[in-house]
Amino acid sequence: MNQVSGETAVVQKYLGGKGLIVYLVLLSAFVPMSTDLYLPALPTMTKYFDVPEVLTNLTIILFFVFYSAATLVWGPLSDKHGRRPVLLVGLIGYAAASLLCALAPNVYMLIAARILQAIGAAAASATATAVVKDVYEGQTLEKRIAAIQSISVIVPVVAPMLGALLLKITDWRGAFYVQAILGAIIVLMTFLFTETIQERSTGGIFTTMGRLFVVLRNKRFTALLLIFSLIGATFMAYISASSYIYQDFFGLSGQVYSYFFSFNAAMMFVGPILYIRLSSHFSRFALVNLSFIVTAAAGVLLSTVGQLNPWLFALTLLPTTIMGSFIAPPSRFLMLSQQTGDTGSASSLINAVGSIAGSVGMTVTSLNFGNLVVVIGVLNVVMGLVCGAAWLFFTSRPLLRDLRG
Repeated sequence: MNQVSGETAVVQKYLGGKGLIVYLVLLSAFVPMSTDLYLPALPTMTKYFDVPEVLTNLTIILFFVFYSAATLVWGPLSDKHGRRPVLLVGLIGYAAASLLCALAPNVYMLIAARILQAIGAAAASATATAVVKDVYEGQTLEKRIAAIQSISVIVPVVAPMLGALLLKITDWRGAFYVQAILGAIIVLMTFLFTETIQERSTGGIFTTMGRLFVVLRNKRFTALLLIFSLIGATFMAYISASSYIYQDFFGLSGQVYSYFFSFNAAMMFVGPILYIRLSSHFSRFALVNLSFIVTAAAGVLLSTVGQLNPWLFALTLLPTTIMGSFIAPPSRFLMLSQQTGDTGSASSLINAVGSIAGSVGMTVTSLNFGNLVVVIGVLNVVMGLVCGAAWLFFTSRPLLRDLRG
């Protein structure tokens, strides 16, 4: 079989090339599958458990905190033991934890089960990014990242609508039963997955985990990691607050909320495609600049006219949504390109630091600063300006000056 340009010699005997893309999409969609599916039920869960909103929100916030921490473990372990064993352990744990979530008798047990669920989901995310780098290279790598990003949008589009539908035929526990079933299906696919890592790391557990610090000593990688992670806080803040904004602030039902949420999520499909189209006419440097400028400008509109009605909120949020996925292909390509080895560790850091930044954004919306629409708008302005300034600063220095080409 002839090797396709831009791909390594790894062949998926059972999944095939297209099957691998589908598999990577499912692995990449674990986080939205684990959160968006039960977002419509958050207000209901708060009333069911008779607890403050902040406790119910901890099921999301702590999910991302432990997801971030676990990602830092799974990535280096996949460099040592292989992608497939790590995936099997993590995914089986995820399916079991999802059942525990569904059976939780109180909010504290639910939070504990969500933490276990996060640890399992982290294996999927960290390893998926590493597999992409294992299999693809050069411009093909950037295009495959864009393709996976575009297709994976299906999950955050469908998940809240499915979650709202489940609330009509069952209670909030139904969402977690569905997560358990989906987790089991992906476990079965993992048995068909052919290992992709070609050179494994050696040494004991401390040496293996120490590879994270080796990657962090790469100043080019770390500078890009900080810039591109911070911008993710804006969309995660919206994810955390969306059900309260649409249902409590605008007074919509859970079903109608799911339509608005899915509308914005569907527009994430546009971002990667738009980037690939524009990248043939404009430099990567210019397009990254564009994403930060649009995010900040949209934040101004969001915090002013966005609070007038749900349609204006959805429309003014749209540019930020598109730019969030628009920047994914160049940012991941640039970060992964800085490392010639330790792909699992680099993948872990990309996912973990991004999730930590997202947790900060979600925490901001949980601190009761007042009008959540204004809070999200201001956050977009601040992050757009800060990340844009950092990007211009680092690319004007010798460290990353070559990225201006």
